[in-house]
Amino acid sequence: MTNSSPRTGGQLIVDSLAANGVSHVFSVPGESFLAVLDALYDAEIETIVCRQEGGAAMMADAWGKMTGQPGICFVTRGPGASNATAGLHIAMQDSTPMILFIGQVQRDAREREAFQEVEYRRAFTEYAKWVAEIDDPARVPEFVSRAFAVATSGRPGPVVLALPEDMLRETVQQPVKPEPYRPVPIHPGHHEMQELGTLLGNAERPIVILGGSRWTDRAKSVMETAAEKAAFPVGCSFRRQMLFDHLHPSYAGDVGIGINPALGKEIREADLVVLVGGRMSEMPSSGYTLLDIPYPRQTLVHVHPDAEELGRVYRPDLAICADPASFAEAFAALDITGAENRSERTARMHQSYLDWSTPPETGPDGVHMGAVMAWIEENLPPETIFTNGAGNYATWLHRFHRFRNFATQAAPTSGSMGYGLPGAIGAALACPGAPMVNFAGDGCFLMTGQEFATAVRYELSIITVLVNNSMYGTIRMHQERDYPARQSGTALTNPDFAAYARAFGGHGETVEKTEDFAAAFERAQESGLPAIIEIRQNPEAITPARTLSEIRGSGKK
Repeated sequence: MTNSSPRTGGQLIVDSLAANGVSHVFSVPGESFLAVLDALYDAEIETIVCRQEGGAAMMADAWGKMTGQPGICFVTRGPGASNATAGLHIAMQDSTPMILFIGQVQRDAREREAFQEVEYRRAFTEYAKWVAEIDDPARVPEFVSRAFAVATSGRPGPVVLALPEDMLRETVQQPVKPEPYRPVPIHPGHHEMQELGTLLGNAERPIVILGGSRWTDRAKSVMETAAEKAAFPVGCSFRRQMLFDHLHPSYAGDVGIGINPALGKEIREADLVVLVGGRMSEMPSSGYTLLDIPYPRQTLVHVHPDAEELGRVYRPDLAICADPASFAEAFAALDITGAENRSERTARMHQSYLDWSTPPETGPDGVHMGAVMAWIEENLPPETIFTNGAGNYATWLHRFHRFRNFATQAAPTSGSMGYGLPGAIGAALACPGAPMVNFAGDGCFLMTGQEFATAVRYELSIITVLVNNSMYGTIRMHQERDYPARQSGTALTNPDFAAYARAFGGHGETVEKTEDFAAAFERAQESGLPAIIEIRQNPEAITPARTLSEIRGSGKK
């Protein structure tokens, strides 16, 4: 189908986005794609103006995590594109659908190392599922439609499309009318599901581990109903905790960094592991120790929407190529016997999780994060969305917050610092009205702290709980373990973060005593502004279980 109205390449880009239901794009502007910015002027698509390309790409990633639809990001060539690779890498490792559009030098200047020129098809191959450049404006609808399909199919991930500046200005007299892409569900095979039912019915010590992307709220609910009926324990992979209600009687805990030792033992001793949606990569597998490679000692059933991931690291006894949403429906239809034999073990594993996720009541002097988490658990509604970047501070959230609802977590499984604030912005725009809390460390926050200005500009009432111990805490912890009492390169000098928030037009609080946190949080809520609550933490409180001195004392001599 063609459109009789002439359109420029830039207009066709925007037409294609609109046809695919895009409502927001995240961008740092550049002269290389002015034609797109001009086309957006007339479109019903909101352009979120960001302060750094890495932050913009992280916002797009969070949008993809929350909605399951590609987050859209526009950046300029060269330095802009290089900055954006921080978010691109997150989307790749996290299996998040995303499309990054990069302005490119004009076509007649190619291969001369023109101003800010990069050959993205060579440079970005490791960062994306597909990297292409659109040389002909008439093919824009084709390329964009394919980008949406690639980003969301199989194992989702990012796509990069480079846009030569002159191509965007060129007019197509009878352009192809953009049409929306059609998602392709991947249903499991009947025989494979019957074999899975038999394996589960015969297993004495099974466990199901949920992870990856392509989940839906319904799929989560269906899995919870099936788990309760069949009485099998369920764990969630690293930073995928919102895939199962943590107060459900079958929930066994998160399978990630700092795993509950009792849960780790149960997985190692299981006679059947059903891995749904995830890849069981380095972090959830405890450094590839929970399952042997390539032949796990446990019977392994691996369910994944990308056939190339089945057998890539672990050879499964049963491989099922299916997306999680389709698998959940088929799984719930199984008649799994033996629930009475599993119920006691499942109840014991759930109680172990409850004990493990109860915040400690004591700790080093200063603000006690156990009490902070206890207050958050008692006072925030289950629809609250939590985001975070990377650092030891995130352990307090991951271990002690009990996720109840779907799409209430956005965090990088790739362990990228600086994600929390831009992630919260992307999530807040994708889920308007939901309470938003970003957990950050002092080092993590200042990786992308300038995006606080973006939160203020778009009136997003995100509350950042900023744990300040004046160091890169995780690295310092490893340093003290491996090189005791030889601190090098990990100390930080920080601003007054409450004053920082106020300088941007937000709300700022400083908490130096545990008992002051609740009132500070309530004031932040009442302000209705983006807020930072700086918690000045004793550096000794490096993890919930051990102090920095204890780690130093047990380190290598």
